Amino acid sequence: MSAHPQSFEILIVPAPDEGRDPAELPRVAVRAAVVRATGELGASGFPRYTGDGLEADIDPATPAVEALLVDGAELDYGLVARVR
Repeated sequence: MSAHPQSFEILIVPAPDEGRDPAELPRVAVRAAVVRATGELGASGFPRYTGDGLEADIDPATPAVEALLVDGAELDYGLVARVR
């Protein structure tokens, strides 16, 4: 059994988001998705999570999105991904 979380919610929000209240992120998100562990490691070396059109490598210790595809493409310029 894996010690890593089995799911995360990813919020795609407009950048810059530094200094923004984390409680505000769901309100300003342009997309939100719950991703679930696949049991595989991504190219970044972190666990891979997928769901709702997102494919993410997430560092479960921080939790930070280390790699992300949205509907098979890289994240558009001006957007950032945050784990909630």
